[in-house]
Amino acid sequence: MADEETASVAEGAEENTEESLLMYREYYKSEELHSKPFVTPESDIPENLLHLSHSFGYDSGRRSNLQLLDNSTLLFIAGNLLVLMDVATKEQRFLRSCSGGGIGAITVHPNKEFFVVAEKGIKPDIILYDYPTLRPYRILRGGTKRAYCFVEFNPDGSLLASLGAAPDYMLTLWDWTQETVMLSCKALSQEVYRVSFSPHNPGLLTSSGSGHIKFWKMTNTFTGLKLQGLVGHFGKTPATDIDGYVELPDGKVVSGTDWGNLLLWDGTDIKVEICRKKGRSCHAGKVQPFALEEGQLMTIGSDGAVRGWDFEGIDAADCEGDSGRFEMEPINELLVGHGHNICLSSVVRSPVPDSFVWFAQDSGGAIWKLDLSFTNMTPDPECLFTFHAGAIQGLGVSPDSHLMATTSPDHSVRVFDFLAKRELTTTSFNQGGTALTWAPPARGGFLATGFEDGVVRLLELYDPRKLNVVTGPRPKGDARLRLKQAFKPHVGPITAVAYDRDADMLATGGSDCTVFFFAAGENYSPIGFVRVPGPVQALEWSPHTHSENRLLVLCERGHVVEVHRPDPEAERSTETFELLDLPRRSFRFRSIKSRIKREEEIARRQEEKEKKKKEQQEAEHQHEEEEEEEEEAELPPIRMPDHPSPLYCGFYSQPGQFWLSMGGFDSGFLYHCTFSARQDEDPDQRTDEPFDFRPVHNADEDPIRSITFSSNRQLLLCGMHSGSVRVYMLHPGDHRLASMKAYWALAVHDNQYGQLRHICCSYDDLFVLTAADDGNIFSFSLLPPEELQEGQEAARVPSPRVGLENEALAQDIEDPSAESIVTAKQKLEKDRLQREAEQKIAEKRKTLAELQKKFKLVLEENQRLPEQVRLKPEELELDPCFREDAERMKSQRMMEVRRELGWEEERCQVALCKLQDGFRDSLESSVVTVVAVRSDHRVSTYHLPPITEPSAQLPHQSRRAQLDEHKDAAPGRRKARAEPAMDSEREFGEEEEVLCPQAARPAGIKLGDRQIERLQKAGEKAEQARAKIVQRKQEWAELYAEKPDEHFEDPQDLQEIQEARENVGDLKLKTDKEFRVPKHLRTNSERKTAELTGLEENIRVKQTEINRQVVALRDSKVRLVSELRAQARQLREVQRRLAAHLRRPPPVPPPVLPEEAPGQRLQCDRATLERYRALREQRSKSLQQQQQQQGEEEDEEGTSDLLEQLEKEMEENTEDDWQTAGEEASSPSPSSAAAGEEDGEETELDEELRREEEIRLLYERDSLLEQMETSVSEFDGEHLRLRRQKLHLDWRLALGDLRLLTLYQELLLLKDLERREESVQAKLDDCMREENEITSKREECNEQLELKQRDIVRLREREKALVAAFQATLGENNKFEDFLTKVFKKKMKRVKKKELTRPDEEDVHSDEDSDEDDDSDDSDDDDNSDSDEGGPALDDSVCPPGCELQLFENALQLRERRLDLEELLMEEKKSAEALKDECDALVKKEKVVRSSRMALEDDMELANKEKQQKMNELDVVVSLPLHQIEFVVNNSVPSDLGAALVVDRAELNRLKGRIEELQGEKSAQRDLTVHARQHHTRLIHDCKDMKTEIQELEEECNKLMLMKFGRVVDLKALLTLSGNRVLEELKQEKLLREAAYDKETKEWHVKVDEAHQALMEVTKRNTEILRKKKNLLDETMELERKLNGRQNKIGFRQFQDHTREVDHDEIRRLQMKVKKQTHQADALRREIELLNRKGAHVPPPSQALLPPLARTGHAHRHGPAARAPKLLKAKKK
Repeated sequence: MADEETASVAEGAEENTEESLLMYREYYKSEELHSKPFVTPESDIPENLLHLSHSFGYDSGRRSNLQLLDNSTLLFIAGNLLVLMDVATKEQRFLRSCSGGGIGAITVHPNKEFFVVAEKGIKPDIILYDYPTLRPYRILRGGTKRAYCFVEFNPDGSLLASLGAAPDYMLTLWDWTQETVMLSCKALSQEVYRVSFSPHNPGLLTSSGSGHIKFWKMTNTFTGLKLQGLVGHFGKTPATDIDGYVELPDGKVVSGTDWGNLLLWDGTDIKVEICRKKGRSCHAGKVQPFALEEGQLMTIGSDGAVRGWDFEGIDAADCEGDSGRFEMEPINELLVGHGHNICLSSVVRSPVPDSFVWFAQDSGGAIWKLDLSFTNMTPDPECLFTFHAGAIQGLGVSPDSHLMATTSPDHSVRVFDFLAKRELTTTSFNQGGTALTWAPPARGGFLATGFEDGVVRLLELYDPRKLNVVTGPRPKGDARLRLKQAFKPHVGPITAVAYDRDADMLATGGSDCTVFFFAAGENYSPIGFVRVPGPVQALEWSPHTHSENRLLVLCERGHVVEVHRPDPEAERSTETFELLDLPRRSFRFRSIKSRIKREEEIARRQEEKEKKKKEQQEAEHQHEEEEEEEEEAELPPIRMPDHPSPLYCGFYSQPGQFWLSMGGFDSGFLYHCTFSARQDEDPDQRTDEPFDFRPVHNADEDPIRSITFSSNRQLLLCGMHSGSVRVYMLHPGDHRLASMKAYWALAVHDNQYGQLRHICCSYDDLFVLTAADDGNIFSFSLLPPEELQEGQEAARVPSPRVGLENEALAQDIEDPSAESIVTAKQKLEKDRLQREAEQKIAEKRKTLAELQKKFKLVLEENQRLPEQVRLKPEELELDPCFREDAERMKSQRMMEVRRELGWEEERCQVALCKLQDGFRDSLESSVVTVVAVRSDHRVSTYHLPPITEPSAQLPHQSRRAQLDEHKDAAPGRRKARAEPAMDSEREFGEEEEVLCPQAARPAGIKLGDRQIERLQKAGEKAEQARAKIVQRKQEWAELYAEKPDEHFEDPQDLQEIQEARENVGDLKLKTDKEFRVPKHLRTNSERKTAELTGLEENIRVKQTEINRQVVALRDSKVRLVSELRAQARQLREVQRRLAAHLRRPPPVPPPVLPEEAPGQRLQCDRATLERYRALREQRSKSLQQQQQQQGEEEDEEGTSDLLEQLEKEMEENTEDDWQTAGEEASSPSPSSAAAGEEDGEETELDEELRREEEIRLLYERDSLLEQMETSVSEFDGEHLRLRRQKLHLDWRLALGDLRLLTLYQELLLLKDLERREESVQAKLDDCMREENEITSKREECNEQLELKQRDIVRLREREKALVAAFQATLGENNKFEDFLTKVFKKKMKRVKKKELTRPDEEDVHSDEDSDEDDDSDDSDDDDNSDSDEGGPALDDSVCPPGCELQLFENALQLRERRLDLEELLMEEKKSAEALKDECDALVKKEKVVRSSRMALEDDMELANKEKQQKMNELDVVVSLPLHQIEFVVNNSVPSDLGAALVVDRAELNRLKGRIEELQGEKSAQRDLTVHARQHHTRLIHDCKDMKTEIQELEEECNKLMLMKFGRVVDLKALLTLSGNRVLEELKQEKLLREAAYDKETKEWHVKVDEAHQALMEVTKRNTEILRKKKNLLDETMELERKLNGRQNKIGFRQFQDHTREVDHDEIRRLQMKVKKQTHQADALRREIELLNRKGAHVPPPSQALLPPLARTGHAHRHGPAARAPKLLKAKKK
């Protein structure tokens, strides 16, 4: 029954029948669904060539790749297979994908009776299998385009949800029992990871993925059940990928993050972010919640931990402060595998009821069994299976056993027994493995493994059970890997390792573009390396069949290098390992794929030509007037890829020849190559082409990644890029791969990311092993499992070497940055050279020291010689250039040192500037007080606090900026949309072309110079006329563009009105209920903050200015003190020379107080420092005498005491200096006293001189005293002025502080009211943005509608021009005008190319099309009826006799163009109607949005009023003098000024002045209005006069055209007519022919005259002859009459018989002719009738003219009858 039902489905029965059968259908056939191997048709390859044996891998990186069918069966995906693994026995069962494109996702039914396999491919299916029978139960089709990424059942298992991958990301809900789609919609436009039903609400779903989470709801609408989704908003939380989440009973959702915290979603917003105490993350790395169990939420993370969290605490969590986080600690915790390299990605629960056992997928390549009961008896996590994590980078097969080894980036090397289907051993290292090969049998069980850090490790595999252990326990396990040797030949990852055929040498290749050779022995010793042009892709040693042992190096960039095997015993350089003399050959691949494709296309076309030619030869002879053959399409071009194609693999074919498999552009072929003879050229510049190739079927997008042969080379196994395996059967010895045609292929690994890099055969060719980038490893057997040898149950592991247990472990290279072999040798060589150089330098220095010693002795001897024989220093110089070189070297070294220390110098300079700025700032903040000299008045600077940073921008400002940007961007979008319209106009302009083709003129007619000149002048004149017309059009366009609209208003007037509205001012009080705050005066917290900041800055500026003046005054006092001290010294000197009674006490200079120069406290001289040192030493001595129990604090106190004591001493010293100076100025000097004692002995002259000196000194004394007095007075005056200015500023600053207080109160009030205002403002901004968008769309629609209308007008003009062109081609008095007009105007049915439409639109379109078809049929009938009524119908598809064929074809072409224009016009009209409807809808929507905006503006106004009322309630302190109070009641100022109004006097004066200005403006506006009305009236009259004049001029112009041309013509076309070269050529040809005809006519006239003369002479002679002939005829007639009379009786009967025979022959001939013509006429009528039925255009037989039967020469048939046979033959073809 199942077979019949499946067959009925396959046959495509009706849908209702299929649904009815589905209710009782049981299973599909597995063998019909599952994909099978592809085998080339008609080949001998068996379908079961390879048998799947085992899967050794696990794609642990795939999401949700672990399911549980029962308590002991695991289900996971491995490439194109589904693996069912028994946990206890580790046995595997497999299910292949049905599509062959891979498997996307799996899941299990809640009751474990079914499991789902969602596949990948083109329109993949979802298959539900029955468990445990594994039979297909249901198939769901049409859920996505390319692949499924996730499937999940609802809790009761009645529905199934599926997620599609790129490109559609479709979310589909299935009624899987009926195989129908319930709901379907696009989940999102980016990658979606999972979807699930809510376990608490069946109508809710949740999906998550890359940077999003989405909440779905199934709702019933009037159109049916719908699926509605809302995307979660992250808000302030950074967006994250969400892999896991859990739905809570109350509708909330808990999801994970990339940084390890949990997010609690309430609706579509994040309620809180959950973390651990002190801000620690819940997990280290990515976290996924997975279950809600017994009051706790379970989470897993990439840190290998499973934690349980209190559900009630999470459900009631709320933000703590402004951080948006809630801190809590887990109540349970389980660390899996001690957290080392464990990354849990998914878990599934055991199906056993009330079980706490879970199975976890570890992305590190393991499957764990967890007990989450969290009790004291809970067992530790159990690791069930371990696999490689990530791509398999290396695969090696044992050459003598069924063992294989693999390595991958997970740092592990594993060994498998693929015969026993189990893993033997594994070992791990610090770096990931990249390459691996198994040593030949001669070397034992060694593995050469390459790693990411460039290290090659030689691993030895042995059986530990066979070791000779003397003491201790015997080792366990079947096999063990031991490090034999480690060396680092490369600085980059190892990409290939290979042993030569003799197993004596190991070659390694790396990404550092080098190949290293090692001699394989007991220990591997390095030989050397060679450099290659690119990173090494593979290494291939020549086989034993080649005479020489060479290495083929394949590089990634298409380079191939062949090097000879180096000699290990040859002598090498001690400086480097590079083998420069090693022979080598190179090959650089050059693409030939495009040339191959071109040659294939040429061959295909040639074959088609030959086939067509053969058919033509077999057909009847074609007439000469047959249609020409179609032109061939252009051949594909030969091109080269922009970048070299990657080289994937290759192998030797013969010595010097090899095959390559390329990727990228050159994929799809195997290329046979050989090394070029041009090896002396640069390999980077040389390119070589393959000499042969083999196409690979269906490999253009799926190249060959790896190739291997069986041991007999009769099987070629290929690993493809898509993860499939191909096997080709080859003939023995087929090195050219000529037999590579039929193949066997099977999709094995993942088709998207499972590139098959490794494919190998076992040593006995019984097994095929594959490893790919998807982490899977498969083994296939060439024999069925039952035919394998029963005795081979396990592979043989090599025995340990003798003495292995006594050997020490080899030293490993664990540091990734360790030096390579080459670097180490270079370093050793460098050290050796450095030692030699140092030794030479030491010897040179020793020699120089000896020479210097000798030179010093020579100098000493030279100094001891007499001066006349002593040598000068210049003479001792051997050569001056030595000194110059030394000086030059010294200067260079100095420059180098300066350059080296430049950065340090600049750094120190910057640090010094920072220190200076810091100290200057501290000085600015300190207070400087300046004291007057003669009074105690003081002026101090203000204390300036540091400037605070301005506050951040508020959110609503950014919203407003975005709104303004949106407004500004709208015109740009409209402009951008207008550009395509201009392009369309240009296209329309370009489409205008000449409609009537010009007849080709015969070549060879040469125009004269005057004619050419006349043509050039006419062309120039026409070009000038065109330029003038274009210029005139542009001027008219500019004039029309400048023409104002009917409702145009002067922008200046509008601007003035706007300014008036803004500046007129609302004179209502702010306390008035009707007061509306103008928009420019509305304030918010941001503006208030700016105002507050501005006031503070203004205050600071004023204070800074006063501080600057005070500091300047302080500086002037310092200068004054210094000047006074200098003057005091001068005064002392003057008074010292005066007598005691003439001396006056000098003024004491004022001191500079410490508060006047606070910075000087930090300055000290050397004496002060010395005094401080003395005090400190004295202090230390006293401290030593005291007890030693005093601590550090006392020491610090002592230091501060020393500083205070030092400051007091400095002040006392300063006062003593001032006192000493005063005393010195007032005390008499000894010299003056001595002078007084000697006065008695002075002479008169001396006395006179003394008096003069005394007068001069007195003048100097008085001048100095006056100067000192003046300086002090000026300083005190400046001090008094600054003190008054500062007092005034103090008063203003007090008012400013009051204003600051008021502003701060207003700011606090505004911040309280800001939240409501922001919400209303946000809504208003959104509404305005929406209104702007609608307005922009409406304007766009209007613009497009205008463009469409212009296009419609333009199309109609083109249609009129087309009709006019058709009339012009007909000319005048054309007898076929009616016929050609009918041909031109005939309406034709044309096939329309319909676009794909929705199903609900197809009916409407079909109805419209049917209506149009009916209309067209009616019109055709009308045309036919007209033709019938007019007379005999003419066939408009065939040119009638007598009509020019070119004219008829031109009419057909013009008709096609007319039909095209009509179709375009119809489409444009439809588009215009659609745009009009859209515009109307937008207008309605704009009205709705505008009303919403107005309502929000009213709400905003209410909020502003409320804000203004709150601000009016604040008290403002204003200080007013009494003279400013003008509020007087009863001639006195009242005590209560509450009713008073405070107005700025300047504003009051401005208002009074504004009144007068408005009165003057009003009178001026009246005058302007009168003048404008008069001007408007005058313009109206002028316009009427201009219209009348234009009409008169047009009439006059039309009359002149009628008089000159006989009709109204287009002046533009007339002016732009250029010289007609064809006409000139015809005129020239006419003149030439007339001249030739005249010459020929003259010659014929001469000949005619000569002929007349000859005729006359001949006539005369003829006349004479005729006269003679007449005489002779008369005689003859007489003789004949006599003779006839005699013979009549004898010949009458004979003559009568002959005449009768001749008549009978003529009658028979005429009868045959008539019969033949009758047959021909019948045949022609039948052919014409047949052609008329098939739609050919052939006239009826009545109009056909039969051709004459007798044709001579090259006579041609004319008319339709002659064309009928040719048309019939063409139809038959």
